[in-house]
Amino acid sequence: MPSEFDWHQEAQLQWDNRAEFWNERSMAMWDTGSRKDIVPFIKENLEKGKTILDAGCGDGYGSYKLSRAGYDVTGVDISGEMIRRANEMPVQSSMSFKQGDISSMPITDNSQDAIMAINVIEWTASPEKALKEFSRVLKKDGLLFAGILGPTAGPRVNSYPRLQGETTICNTIMPWEFQTLAAENKFKYADGFGVYKKDVKERHYKGLPLDLQQALTFMWVFMLRKAE
Repeated sequence: MPSEFDWHQEAQLQWDNRAEFWNERSMAMWDTGSRKDIVPFIKENLEKGKTILDAGCGDGYGSYKLSRAGYDVTGVDISGEMIRRANEMPVQSSMSFKQGDISSMPITDNSQDAIMAINVIEWTASPEKALKEFSRVLKKDGLLFAGILGPTAGPRVNSYPRLQGETTICNTIMPWEFQTLAAENKFKYADGFGVYKKDVKERHYKGLPLDLQQALTFMWVFMLRKAE
């Protein structure tokens, strides 16, 4: 690492190095794993033909599924290697990719009907700055579909070195913290659902207050509406 930590540079380097590992697993995650219900959830709430930004698109497989579902998709990722792999996806006329930091995106103001950001806000230097950027590019009343890792998610180990005084590109945030931060930045909670590990059954969380439901999750998927 450089002597003076450069989050953008380090994040780009680390995700470039993880691209192959991610690419080997992303299809399974989206088709049958923890992300399998996200695109169906979006289809229930967003009309076909709408524009949607896939923020932190990785290798583009989620973008591909959105495009196949009938949306006009733009994927953005900080990693040039991820974008290279995304551009190798089967060609869809309604899908394009750009390299960029989701806290400062090469996207026009008020141009997107929706944003999908799955397990990406935790990987920003400032989650609040990312939310402000999402607000900038969303149209009035636009929707933000955000997946935030819950307390039971193994990938949270990436932020553990912070407890030992080390700098890391993973900025852990709890679902209820994100919901509060989103409300403070003029995003209104509209709906959401939990993704749970197999040992957590519906009887364990059904009827609990929202924050307690979130406390048992591997991931909570939010649908938020831009309020201004």
